[in-house]
Amino acid sequence: MNIAIYGKQFGDDYIPSIEFLLRQMQNEGFTLHVYAKFAAWLSERIPSVQNLHTFNQIVEVLPCKALISIGGDGTLLDSVTVVQNTGVPILGINTGRLGFLSNISSSQIIDAIDALKADRYHLDHRALIEVNAPGVDFGDFNYALNEVTIHKKETSSMIAIHANMEEHYINTYWADGLIISTPTGSTAYSLSCGGPIVMPGTESWIFTPIAPHNLNVRPLVVPNTKTIRLRAEGREIQFLLTLDSRAFTIDHETEVEIKNAPFEIALINLEHQYFFNTIRKKMMWGIDKRN
Repeated sequence: MNIAIYGKQFGDDYIPSIEFLLRQMQNEGFTLHVYAKFAAWLSERIPSVQNLHTFNQIVEVLPCKALISIGGDGTLLDSVTVVQNTGVPILGINTGRLGFLSNISSSQIIDAIDALKADRYHLDHRALIEVNAPGVDFGDFNYALNEVTIHKKETSSMIAIHANMEEHYINTYWADGLIISTPTGSTAYSLSCGGPIVMPGTESWIFTPIAPHNLNVRPLVVPNTKTIRLRAEGREIQFLLTLDSRAFTIDHETEVEIKNAPFEIALINLEHQYFFNTIRKKMMWGIDKRN
């Protein structure tokens, strides 16, 4: 049974846990395929683990039961670009800080391995945003799981972002930038800019301006069934367009088209892991510290 593993560098404190993870999965009969760059880094830290296959593209290990992302939420977002539209579900082992998406702690490794072996887990399907912009090379993956953002690049001045939903004009946002977030991303950058928490599975996007000049321009929730078009202008001629952690440069004439992606990403959650449990535990949502 093939398991793909993707990750980034982590602190020495996590080496025993990750070594245990790899050894235990091999003992349980899983065939491990490690992303080549990560495998090179692991071999220097955990030389005792042998018989690790490597891969550069997920198609090399199909069929594959799951991809294990080792790192924080940023690493899991990067692993989405590896999985792409293959349908391989992602399980996140957290070696970062918050671990909202990558929500399996070191103490839960045995539970996670047992769940994979016994198919004792549930899949949480998450929508993505598809982005198209003339002249911008997104590589082979023009999608975002958390959010798409247009942001000022090399100026302290505000920019104006004109937003349209198909034939309807929405608004012009005078701000440092504008976030278009999925429900998954509603607990990330959008939340830090005052956006609402939206439950995953809700067919919507959230428009959240970044430091807006007009105080009456509030975050907006819209259906994700429509095509959105954005165009930025300002004193500078170039702006920053980000898809999760990937950044690209656009100019003032570029029209950015946003629509719902034709596929979803599946995240593996253990039996006790659900959205409301996670936001209470990770974000102290609704927790009364007096008790």
